[in-house]
Amino acid sequence: MQSHYDASFARETGCTEAEWLGWLPAAIGAHAWQREGQCVCITLNEPNTVPAGLCIRWSVGEPRVIALVRIPRLLVQFDFSVADAAQRYRFMRRFDLYMQRGGG
Repeated sequence: MQSHYDASFARETGCTEAEWLGWLPAAIGAHAWQREGQCVCITLNEPNTVPAGLCIRWSVGEPRVIALVRIPRLLVQFDFSVADAAQRYRFMRRFDLYMQRGGG
């Protein structure tokens, strides 16, 4: 989790597309969303805020290979529209907590 999220940013995740799709609904929460292929468009409709949007696009990358270990890689692009810094933070705080795996 970060303290600030830009309106557009990219990430790499160490998961398969099937895992990502399994976690996605819980990470999005109560916001309305629609999936089309490798893209999800989300309506951020919170009380006392201007409705905003977020499109998340992903593609499968080549796996990371470290010795005999192969780690799947998903390339993910986040594009917020109209969302102010507070709206981006609130959404991403939940999203990151739900998508977080492992630890160390």
